Amino acid sequence: MGVLNLRRNRRAAPTVESLDETQQRLVWRIAALVLDYPHQPMLDLLGDLRAAAAQIPEPAGPDLLACIDHLREQDPIALAARYVETFDLRRRSSLHLSYYAYGDTRNRGMALLRFKTAYRNAGLELGDHELPDFLPVVLEFAATTDPVRGRRLLVTHRAVVEVLRLSLHDSGSPYASVLDAICATLPDLDTEDRAQVAKLAAEGPPEDTVGLDTYALDPALHPHVDDYPFPTQIGAAR
Repeated sequence: MGVLNLRRNRRAAPTVESLDETQQRLVWRIAALVLDYPHQPMLDLLGDLRAAAAQIPEPAGPDLLACIDHLREQDPIALAARYVETFDLRRRSSLHLSYYAYGDTRNRGMALLRFKTAYRNAGLELGDHELPDFLPVVLEFAATTDPVRGRRLLVTHRAVVEVLRLSLHDSGSPYASVLDAICATLPDLDTEDRAQVAKLAAEGPPEDTVGLDTYALDPALHPHVDDYPFPTQIGAAR
């Protein structure tokens, strides 16, 4: 598959420039909104989001503006259809970070639990309407609730974010520039990250759909889960 051919020349992941903590959190906040489903309340915010993104230095600010300007020009119905096609119907461009390593298997339950426990330890109870590894949820958490824990989640899943970024660039999606902006707030890929990108890219998500372990998703049943690092399949904690 094209996105997974890492030898091809393509845009390199942006590196952290001069963004301070406030600017990084603003990038995460804008990205969280833009990457969510394009319902009308979000579309109504695009003007304000554009004004905020215009204040962010390169490369993240212009990257956010590129997607925002595209969204503002689109018919809402066509935009919603393209969003579903991009993120819901393509296995290699899912916005659910643990999906890349585990697919819809029981092994994914503990990975999801670690996200949910990070939220609970920061005093945030996530509702049942969304899985805790949904990238806009992680970004919103990092931007508005706990930037330290939120950044840790993003950095731990740095390889997954890169696979998603490459996939969106490969398909020519306007959302690719949002992933560029997110990557501009994260460390460069190291050797282990690159190995994980290659592995995840080559293998793709597992296809064994035996269902998630709902028992594992309750943090109250696993009070010490946040004491342990994430599985190595989805990147090493820094």
